[in-house]
Order: sequence, then structure tokens, then C-alpha cells
Amino acid sequence: MTRRLTLLFSAFEALLVVAIGVAIPLVPLTIVWAAQFGFAPDWAIFWRGAVDIWLIGHGVDVTFTLDPATAAALQIAGAGAPVKITIALLGFALLTLLLGVRAGERVAETGHRALGELATLGVFAAASLAVTLTAVNSSARPSIWQGALLPTLVFGVGLFVGVLREGRERGPDAAGSSLRDWIDDWRPAVRAAVGGALRAGTAAVALTILVSAVAVSLLIAVDYAQIVRLYESLHTGVVGGLALTAGQLAFVPNLVIWAASWFVGPGFAIGAGSHVSPLGTALGPMPAIPLLGALPTGDLAFGFAGLLVPVVAGFLAGAAVRPIVVRALDDADASHGVAFLVTALGGGLAGGALLGLLSAASAGAAGPGRFQQVGPDPWAVGIAAGIEFAVAIGIGLAASSRMPRRR
Repeated sequence: MTRRLTLLFSAFEALLVVAIGVAIPLVPLTIVWAAQFGFAPDWAIFWRGAVDIWLIGHGVDVTFTLDPATAAALQIAGAGAPVKITIALLGFALLTLLLGVRAGERVAETGHRALGELATLGVFAAASLAVTLTAVNSSARPSIWQGALLPTLVFGVGLFVGVLREGRERGPDAAGSSLRDWIDDWRPAVRAAVGGALRAGTAAVALTILVSAVAVSLLIAVDYAQIVRLYESLHTGVVGGLALTAGQLAFVPNLVIWAASWFVGPGFAIGAGSHVSPLGTALGPMPAIPLLGALPTGDLAFGFAGLLVPVVAGFLAGAAVRPIVVRALDDADASHGVAFLVTALGGGLAGGALLGLLSAASAGAAGPGRFQQVGPDPWAVGIAAGIEFAVAIGIGLAASSRMPRRR
């Protein structure tokens, strides 16, 4: 593929990802505009709302301000004060990440990897900035620099992963192998310990997230009746109910990360002064969001057993990476004990940092007053997860050496 075609192809990939992301909230909002409002209001209002939702989905701060007439009609003190929303609807960020991985794989196939990456990122950043500028108004004002940077950062991570995946499938001689060449220059013992630590930490987080996803699904199934009652109390109608459901689906990844923080120990908050953790639950007034009806409302008799989830995850991760680390150490004729210690500590550090970052992405301000504090404390989650993973990975590395081997 020629350079010109690579530029056009890369630009199309970037524009397509932005278009898909904005279209997901725009389509139901347009249906609401047509079905419930009879095309009466200006459609630009719904366009700006869709862009705001997409931006919030990538962690962009959006400041909402009621107009003076509406604020006065509510007769609530402080109703006219600006409210900044900082919590992210991570379903949109997850979609952008996955589309970025696919775009990276396709760009790597063009044969002009560096040019394609730069063009794709540049066009995506320009498109993200453009749609952000269209959403700026007195009622809802997104952060312009965040609107250009944060979606591009999420897309860039996916793009980088996609390029690496495609390069790995093509073999060691493929373009883009410079990172692997640099890593190959490390001492074998260092490479084994660092690689084992990253694998173990990532695997421990992945297993914890997997259990959390299953737990959230079970809670939704068990509390389905309560969720339906909350839907009925809102009187949204069919179209409004579909739009509300679509918005809640974008929030499901947040709930999964909150469940992981619950298993780790610190838990999370739904408003200042509240907490949901294995050792107890205290919730104040809750917003009428049906999906929140699945949250536990009282103390669980055996909630502390949830703390075993990250420990078991770390143990399994340590046991799984041990053969890889041992094989590399045997080839390098290096000491196992020191490498295992580094692997365990590094795995705890990597896993704690990753889960802490995910917790930070899932938390933020979701409304006025006490709802300026929603989600887990990333520092508490990261530190607790790091300690639990490090100890469990170390036990897994040590215990797996005593397990009988299959012949």
C-alpha cells in the first residue's frame, strides 16, 4: 500500500471509531427527539448531549449549569450552582480501546506502521477536539483539553496493543520488533523476573475482574425484581426506558471494577459518608438508578470470605508463571530464590498499580452534594491489592514447586 493510501486509510479508521462512539448515544437520543418530542426542539441539543455522554465515557470533566429560570423554578438552594461530572462511563472507553486494537492491527498490515500510527492518532485527536468544541455551551461545558487528550489516550493504548499483536503474529522479523529486540538484550535472569512479575500481576487482576463480573451478573439476576420496581417508579416509557438501559450498560464496567475493589477489601462509596465493603455496608439516600438496586443493602454474614478472591487469584497466577520463570532461570543458570522474590514483589506492584488505575478511572463526581464522591479510593485499593497479590504470588511460586508433576 502506498503512503497516500496509508494516510487515507488511517484517517478513515480514526474517523470511524469516533463516529461509532458518538452514534451509540446519538441514535437513542434522536429516537427520543422524534418519538417523544415530535421533532420540536432543536436537534443540536441532542447532538451535544450525545457528545457529552461520549466524552464523559472517556473521563472528560463536564460542568453542568441550570439556566436561571429552571433553577428558580426548582426552589432548591444552590440549584443554579455549576456541577462538575468527573466519573467515567467506562463502557465507552472500553469500546474505544477495542476499536483501537482493531485499528492498530489493520494499520500494521499497510506496511507503513509508523506513518499509519501517527496519521491515525493525529486524525483521531483532531476529530475528538472537533466534536468537543461542538458540545460547548452555557448549560454543559466539557473540558476542551481533556476532550482532545483523554479519548485519544485511550485510543492510542488500543492502537499500540493492536500494532504489537500484528507484529507478533508476523514473527520476529516483522516491523515494529524494536521493543522486543530491546527486551532481548536484558540479562536472562532480569528478563525472566520482570516478565514473570508482569504476567503474574496482570493475571491476578484479570482473574479478580473475572470473578467480579460473575458476581455483578449474579447480583443483577438475584435482585431483578428490585431493578424492575425502580424502572416502573421512573415512568420513562418504552423509548425512555431503552435510553436509560443503554446508559446503564455503559456503566456496567464501573460496577465490575467496584466489585473488584470490594473483594480486595477497601470497597467503594456511593456518596460521601457511605461505604460498601466485605466488613459492612452503610448507604445513605440513593439516586433512582435501576441498576443500583442490585447493590447489597445490609451486612453480609460471610462477606469477609470475599477477601479470599484476590488471594486465590494471586496464588493461581504465581503457580501459572512459575514454569516459565524456572525455564528461563535454568537456561541462564541463575538463582531461583532471588528471582522468585523479585517476581512476587514485582507482581504485587504491577497488579496493585493496574487495579488502582482501574479504580481511579471508575470513580469520580456523579452529581451535586454528597455525590461528588462516588466509587472506590484508588490508593487504598492499589495498596491493598498490591500486598495481597505479592504475598499470594509468592506462595503460588513456592507451593507449585511441591506439586506432583504429570509424567
